[in-house]
Parts: sequence; C-alpha cells; structure tokens
Amino acid sequence: MNKTVKKVVVSVSCLIVAGVLFFGGTLAVNTMRYRRNISEVEIITPALLQVRDGTFNGAFDAILVSANVDVTVENNRIVEVVINDHNFGRESAVAAEVVAIEVVDQQTLDVDAVSGATYSSLVILKAIQIALESGAN
Repeated sequence: MNKTVKKVVVSVSCLIVAGVLFFGGTLAVNTMRYRRNISEVEIITPALLQVRDGTFNGAFDAILVSANVDVTVENNRIVEVVINDHNFGRESAVAAEVVAIEVVDQQTLDVDAVSGATYSSLVILKAIQIALESGAN
C-alpha cells in the first residue's frame, strides 16, 4: 500500500470511529436522561368531579418514549381515551396502549402497567393525567 492509500484508510477509519463514538455517546446520554425522567414520573388521578365536560389533550415526552392523547369526559366520567401518537423504541411497547382502555373501565389512573412495556405505560398514563388536569375547573 502506498502512503496516500494508507492516509485515506486511516482518515476514513478515524471518521467511522468518531461517528460511532458520537452517536453511541448521544444514545447513552439520552438513555440516562430517559431513565431519570421515567423514575421521577408520578401518576396522580385528578378529581374527576373537578374536570368539566369536554375533550382535552395531553402530551408527555420522556425523551425515548412519548405519547399524545385526547381524553373525553362527560358527567365526571372518563368516556374515551384516544392515543393520537405513541412513540416508543420497542415493538412490545405498543401493548402498553391497553392502559387507556383500563383507565376508562376503572375510572382511575391507578391501573397496572403492562409487563414488558412499563415505561410506555407510564408515559401514556402521564399524558392522560395532563389532559385531565387541563380540563379541571
């Protein structure tokens, strides 16, 4: 190999290593921030007697998982939760969307998270909480 080819190979190799380190570092930082955000999530069911009738939007972004929902309340009851958007990193996280049905059935945010999709469940529940809070008197 001549010197020019060696320089090109070394330069390309350095760029590849730098790219891997940059993207790997970014992913590691985002993962740490995500886990910290999720560990701080507190789900509280707002008093439904204080939520006026209507449809309210709520969104929550935990960096690697986010959700946007519309919650419809009639006569102090949650009658519908529509998940407009749910971004997640794993296929199994789509199963977390069942928590929306549980919230309507049980009229509380104190429902079990879906096994294997716990973080997605929490993000959806937090988005529902935010929607309900936006409809409070």
